[in-house]
Amino acid sequence: MEEQHRHFIIYKPYGYLSQFINNQRRRTNKKLLGELHDFPDGVMSVGRLDQDSEGLLLLTTNGKLSALVTGRKIEKEYYIQVDGLVTDEALDALEKGVDISIKGKTYRTLPAVCSRVEDEPFTGERARKVRDERHGPTSWMSVCIREGKFRQVRKMAAAVGFPVLRLVRVRIGNVQLSDMQIGAVKEVDHFNLF
Repeated sequence: MEEQHRHFIIYKPYGYLSQFINNQRRRTNKKLLGELHDFPDGVMSVGRLDQDSEGLLLLTTNGKLSALVTGRKIEKEYYIQVDGLVTDEALDALEKGVDISIKGKTYRTLPAVCSRVEDEPFTGERARKVRDERHGPTSWMSVCIREGKFRQVRKMAAAVGFPVLRLVRVRIGNVQLSDMQIGAVKEVDHFNLF
């Protein structure tokens, strides 16, 4: 008999680690995913979002899904709020691939699909305010990638002169964040990735 797996879609809030147990002695006050919902034993996050990032995160008891999602077959889309007004030159550079540093070595990213996001895409207030207008203009862009190196999207934006102020993953394959609220958890029968 085939094992019955459970799958969850969550909107990870800013400030949470993408893990369920705290295995670092110095990080005793960090918020963990298990605080959002009573998840079953054996559940794991498929890919990660760092503590300062938010948005779509898939959780499952099926470890085989992790390799599929974190590989290059599945596109991941991020909305990022950057310092300054994003330029056509920056978007063009990201679409061709840029050099970033991964573990002290230069890495050339795969071409990304990028565009401006004209209107503020999120109405919900983040747990920690990004900043106010006195510090200059900000803008939003969409960045779609098929890889997932450590803090890759942040490093890519910085490489073209636009430091990231806020990063929200909005899509993994065909799974969308849609109208979920920050901190929401939704159990699903399966992930419709393709």
